[in-house]
Amino acid sequence: MKLQFGEETERFRAELLAWLDENRPSDDEMMADPVQSSAHVPPWASRWAKRLFDAGWLMPGLGPELGGRNAGTIEQMVYHEEFAKCPVPRTTNPQGLSIIAPTLLDLGTDAQKRDLAVPIMRGDLGACLGMSEPGAGSDLASFATRAVADGDDFVVSGRKIWTSGAHHADICFCFVRTDASVPKKHQGISVLIIPMDTPGVSCRPLPSLVSEDDADFNEVLFEEARVPKANLIGREGEGWSIATRSLGHERGMLWINYASALDSSIDALLEQVKAGGAIDPTEADELVSLYIDAQAVRCMGYQGVRKLADGKPSPEQSILKLVGSESIRRLNRVGMECLGERALEADLGAPIRGASRVIGGKPLSWAIRYLQSFSGTIAGGTSEIQRNIVAERVLGLPR
Repeated sequence: MKLQFGEETERFRAELLAWLDENRPSDDEMMADPVQSSAHVPPWASRWAKRLFDAGWLMPGLGPELGGRNAGTIEQMVYHEEFAKCPVPRTTNPQGLSIIAPTLLDLGTDAQKRDLAVPIMRGDLGACLGMSEPGAGSDLASFATRAVADGDDFVVSGRKIWTSGAHHADICFCFVRTDASVPKKHQGISVLIIPMDTPGVSCRPLPSLVSEDDADFNEVLFEEARVPKANLIGREGEGWSIATRSLGHERGMLWINYASALDSSIDALLEQVKAGGAIDPTEADELVSLYIDAQAVRCMGYQGVRKLADGKPSPEQSILKLVGSESIRRLNRVGMECLGERALEADLGAPIRGASRVIGGKPLSWAIRYLQSFSGTIAGGTSEIQRNIVAERVLGLPR
């Protein structure tokens, strides 16, 4: 689906596309130094980030001094739509650019904005997000990593798990418990920036089901690591509101990636099914149903963005993450079923754009894509949690 917007917005789109054609890294550059994790910023990616920042194409909604051009909501949506189709990602450190840097710009001190947010955006620092723990996944507020005040420092002890890219990151945006005496578990939480080379900090990459060589998840250990109080983000005890705000940054335009991935993958799957012979009615029904899902995600996304542009609340944003991630998982299941044993070899002809660690690497089979698709229904809020949010906050149902 391709919609035409106003003349000014379409000029914005044309300028972006012309700039990308002229400036994006070549395939040879990316292939020579593949991305190894979601916090790995190889030299080509760092140069690319600076090029985007200096031209105002990194975060277009911000001012020129922060890598943008004061673009409006609709223009930002067009920007993300075009980048979702672009063979080069705008960043190889997505949690750094989409979650951590915006939060630092919102809540950080002037020094934190200058020394942390801008270097993350310009590809000089790789950042990981320390949230989940062995006993605190979907119930994030149950985490136990503690930070005890000691003079001008906090002494941090605990353990994080599933920390994407930690073994390549320079810093960790880490949620810690600074007050264990409060009555409610959502209280007493704070956020610290912890350099990964701090004494007492170590990480262990976790091999995944689909790849032992390109691990992205990590277990991160904090053993009485001393962190300056100056590294506190916002005020002490504000961590839960920061968590909500941080994940909000991530989800704003996430639906565009889902819609784009569904469109391109359905087309690729249709071609591969045709190559195997005639399409039977059951396969045809599944493919048509997936196409409808893709258009529903896109139309709901457009409706939500229109409301945001008008300054209205957008309950669609709560629904899109759930619908999008579940549709991607169903797509890959259908691909497995339609292709049969060919799913072990068939691929899209290019690395998955949503998995930054394979940029410049090998194309992935439908079988591997299917296994990876489960992570999308967990990361950033499980489908079960999203259903609760929709039920309680959108539909107004009781807990």
